[in-house]
Amino acid sequence: MQLTDKIKSDKPTLVNFYATWCGPCNMMKPQVEEAAQELGDRIHYDRIDIDQNPELAELLQIRSIPTTIVFKNGQVNWRQTGILPASSIIKLVEEIIG
Repeated sequence: MQLTDKIKSDKPTLVNFYATWCGPCNMMKPQVEEAAQELGDRIHYDRIDIDQNPELAELLQIRSIPTTIVFKNGQVNWRQTGILPASSIIKLVEEIIG
């Protein structure tokens, strides 16, 4: 399934924007992966390297990384820049799921 299809889905899509050279991004990776694993098939999950996808980063106005966004039905439901613990991500997405 393409990212655009996931974003338009009624299932929340957790997307983490990062760069391989970014220290905080490397610290965030296990947190979003743990959250995605815990949430399982209740969500879609992607990590997007902004250096490999500059057009998408520009379109979504990613100015700082790591940036994590939750989409649902084509809309941004939540957006955060910086490092978050997996527990916070899980709680937030579960609220969006309902």
